[in-house]
Amino acid sequence: MVVILVVPDGSCTICTVAPATGWPLASSTRPEIADEDVFRRMGEVLAMVERYAPARMRRLRRDLAGIEVRRFACRAAFFSESGRAMLELTFMVNPAFSIAEIASSLLHEGVHARVHTMGVVRTPSALAKEERLCRRTELWWGQTVPDGGRVVERALASLALPDQSVAPDIDWAEAARRVSEADRAARAD
Repeated sequence: MVVILVVPDGSCTICTVAPATGWPLASSTRPEIADEDVFRRMGEVLAMVERYAPARMRRLRRDLAGIEVRRFACRAAFFSESGRAMLELTFMVNPAFSIAEIASSLLHEGVHARVHTMGVVRTPSALAKEERLCRRTELWWGQTVPDGGRVVERALASLALPDQSVAPDIDWAEAARRVSEADRAARAD
């Protein structure tokens, strides 16, 4: 029940192919979200990164085992166990968020993947430093691409936060409960 785009070698177990990229994908977990919308937006995100940051796209291909799109409690995440980045499903297809904003989240997670690939040990004291490195990448991206103003604004706001706020502790069980509650409410409408 996860949309998976496997980047490095193009392999995927059970999947269809995204028209925009020709890369394999599975299907959406929310019936009101059309697979084609996910495929189109993912294609636009990847094309933007390829156009404005080809070196970073090469790094993503090296550092990530794949990209998942699924319901989750935040915009994006990197899962070191699987080596995959995740972009949140409703964030991906929400037209209120620009392609530049979605690509910024992917590049942010790509920094986490790069740090992991380099073998850097993640200690609690190093988390804020790593998060600031990600936010500086977002800032660079927002200054590089057209329509990057909101990316710049969000990155600068995050960089101004104290360490505890830039890399906060999250109660993932509570976050998952809230996502489930929101999904139930969406299905009831």
